[in-house]
Amino acid sequence: MAVTEIASGEDMAGPTAVAEPSQARSAHEGILRRQSARESAARTYARALPIVPVRARGLTIEGADGRRYLDCLSGAGTLALGHNHPVVLEAIRKVLDSGAPLHVLDLATPVKDAFITELFRTLPPGLADHARVQFCGPAGTDAVEAAFKLVRAATGRNGILAFAGAYHGMTSGALEASGGAFDVRVARLPYPQDYRCPFGVGGPHGAELAARWTQSVLDDPKSGVPLPAGMILEPVQGEGGVLPAPDDWMRRMRRITADRSVPLIADEVQTGVGRTGAFWAVEHSGITPDVMVLSKAIGGSLPLAVVVYRDDLDVWEPGAHAGTFRGNQLAMAAGTATMAYVRENDLTARAATLGARMLQQLRSLAQEFSVIGDVRGRGLMIGVEMVDGEMEGEGETAEGAEPAGLLGTIGLGGPCDASAAVVPGTIPSPRPASPELAAAVQRECLRRGLIVELGGRHASVIRLLPPLTITDEQTTAVLDRLADAVAAVARSHGPDSERQRRHRRRSRGEGAG
Repeated sequence: MAVTEIASGEDMAGPTAVAEPSQARSAHEGILRRQSARESAARTYARALPIVPVRARGLTIEGADGRRYLDCLSGAGTLALGHNHPVVLEAIRKVLDSGAPLHVLDLATPVKDAFITELFRTLPPGLADHARVQFCGPAGTDAVEAAFKLVRAATGRNGILAFAGAYHGMTSGALEASGGAFDVRVARLPYPQDYRCPFGVGGPHGAELAARWTQSVLDDPKSGVPLPAGMILEPVQGEGGVLPAPDDWMRRMRRITADRSVPLIADEVQTGVGRTGAFWAVEHSGITPDVMVLSKAIGGSLPLAVVVYRDDLDVWEPGAHAGTFRGNQLAMAAGTATMAYVRENDLTARAATLGARMLQQLRSLAQEFSVIGDVRGRGLMIGVEMVDGEMEGEGETAEGAEPAGLLGTIGLGGPCDASAAVVPGTIPSPRPASPELAAAVQRECLRRGLIVELGGRHASVIRLLPPLTITDEQTTAVLDRLADAVAAVARSHGPDSERQRRHRRRSRGEGAG
C-alpha cells in the first residue's frame, strides 16, 4: 500500500493508506463507468468534474485515484465551513449518540428549538422580532415554492415579479421565476449589471434605468402586468453570472415594493451565512425583506430549507405547505453549529477581506489576458467571465481609454455634463462570451488540482465559492492554479503575448517602448 501526503495548508487528520496507483485508477474509472451507465442523463457536475471523492476535509477533497483537489465549488456554496468541519461533525455525533429521533415531521424538539433560536439571532434588524419560520422540503426550490404560495395567500393576488438571469430552483414555480423559463407566467424585469448592462450604460445610471423600468411596469395601467403577489430577487445572482446587485438599487426595490404593498422575497439560498461578507447579503444595502428563502449553508452540509417571513403574512391554514422531510434533526444540529461558528468567529469579515484580495488579484490577471472580460463578485462569491479575446465588441475603446458608458456622458441627463455626449453606436460593448474558453479553463484547473464551477448566461463564467474557512496559504494556491490555467488556455486560444509583454512593462514601471 502507498501512503499519500497531506495537501498543502490542509490537515486531513494524518496520512491515509490508499491503493497502489494502478489499482486506484482502475477503481476510479470503474465507478465513473458505472455512474455513466446507470445514472440519469440529467447529471451535471459529474460530466465536467470526472472525480470520485472518497475523503474530504476543509477545502481539500481526495479522489479514489489518490489525487487531491482544492474545492472551490463547496457543494455549490453549501459548505460554509468546508468539508467535515470539526464543529459540524461534533454536532451530528451528539445527536446520534443522544438517541434523539432523526425523523419528527414538524414536531417540536430541543434540536429544532436551538436551530430556530440561532437562526433568529442572525436575521436582519426589523425581521427577527416579527418573524415566523416555515420548514420546507429539504431543497431551496421547495422553499421558493412555499414563499410564492405564502405571498399569494396573504395578498390574494397571483403574479410574481422576477428578474432576467435569475435562478430560483428546478421545480415548476421556481423555474417560472428563473431566467431560463419557457412557459412564462412571471413578469420579467431587468437586473442591473455593469459588464453586459441591458441598457448599454452600466454603473449607477444603468441601475437607475432598471429601477425606473420596474416602477413603470407596476404603475402603467397598460403595462400588461397587474399588481403582483410578490417580487423575488437575489442580492447576488449566482447562476446568472455572479452579479452583485447595487446597494442603491436594492433600496429602490424595497421602496418600490413597500409603497405598493408588494411583498419583497429575498432569495438567500446561496448568498446566506456569510458568503458575501455579511451574514445575509441584504445587509449590505440595509434593507429588510418581507420574506427570506434560505437553504444550502443553513443545513451545515446536510439538506435543509426554510422560509422566514413577517408574522402579518402568516395567513396559512394548517397543512397549507407540508413535507415529509421537514424535520431533519441532523441538518438542524449541523446548521446551528455552522451559523454559530460563523457568527462567533466573525467569518463574514474574513470573507469580505479575502474576497477583496482575490478580486484585486484576479483583476490584475484580467489586465494581462484579453480572454478575461470581467471579474466581479462580493465576498467569497466570485466570477471571472471568459470572452473571445480575438473579437472586439462594437465601439470597443483603445486600451487604457475610459469607456463612455454613463448616462451623463451620452446626453441622457443626470448630474454629469449633458453636453459631453457621444455619437450613438460608439458606446463600447463587451466581447462575446466564450463558454468554450470557460470550459477549457475549468479542465485546466482540474488538471492542476482545483475544482471550479461554471455559470452565467452562456456558461462562460468561472465561479469561485471557497469555504469561509479558507486560509491565506490556500487562497494563494487557488489563485496561482487559476492563473496558470488561464495562461495555458490563453496561449492555446488567443494572441495574448503582446498584451502580456505590455502588462509586464507597466508593472515594472517601464515605458511603452
